[in-house]
Amino acid sequence: MALRKLRPLTPSQRFKLVNAFDEITTDTPEKSLLEPIKKSGGRNQSGKMTMRYIGGGHKKNYRIIDFKRNKDGIEGTVKTVEYDPNRSAYIALVNYSDGEKRYIIAPAGIKVGQKIISGAGAAPEIGNTLFLKEIPVGTIIHCIELYPGQGATLVRSAGSYAQLAARQDKYAVIKMPSGETRMILLTCRATIGAVSNSDHALEVSGKAGRSRWLGRRPRTRPVVMNPVDHPMGGGEGRASGGHPRSRKGIPSKGYKTRYPKKASNRYIIERRKK
Repeated sequence: MALRKLRPLTPSQRFKLVNAFDEITTDTPEKSLLEPIKKSGGRNQSGKMTMRYIGGGHKKNYRIIDFKRNKDGIEGTVKTVEYDPNRSAYIALVNYSDGEKRYIIAPAGIKVGQKIISGAGAAPEIGNTLFLKEIPVGTIIHCIELYPGQGATLVRSAGSYAQLAARQDKYAVIKMPSGETRMILLTCRATIGAVSNSDHALEVSGKAGRSRWLGRRPRTRPVVMNPVDHPMGGGEGRASGGHPRSRKGIPSKGYKTRYPKKASNRYIIERRKK
């Protein structure tokens, strides 16, 4: 993948870096795998704003993604690689030999016409989904299940990947993108390879309007609010207003919010790096 730098014909284009979409093969999604999305604008069922800075944005449909990859032993062919407005990674449309079509998270380097398969006995090749007990140690993986049959919940964003570091009894030791090392059951599935669109983090919007297209409204800094609106508000001039904390008074910048007696703590071998 590559980024495209625009000629500075306007101030908003001077520093703009946009995706070149080299890997995208079509701009028409599969109609049978679309669902409508209702915009909330950050409001709950009674119309009260519960999430700030959300609203507007371009109209879009949800693409139904196959996170479970449970069509075991049935070979599929990659038909297209597409842009998904609901996530940072690309998606790939797979045509299975029994006639069914499904979207998957596109791994880096996947090509149209490539054959993929999932389940026990599959080869550890890019795009194939295997049980952790069958994946060679040291392999780069993504779309990892946390519980057997749950579907992929970990390592799904653009450019991210984990590594299978070791096996211990009935657990696999996984080095996560955050730096955390944790144990996951060997009966969980994972997909071989890294996630596509690795340069997503290097994009530069160039103007505020592009954030509005994505449904992000302007964010007010807490320091410029009044004391009634935020713990950081008030003061004369540019007074910082005390210790950094959220609107509800929870400290930030290093304050740990994870419950110390959480049951899954015993599966974490090494915490993520700060």
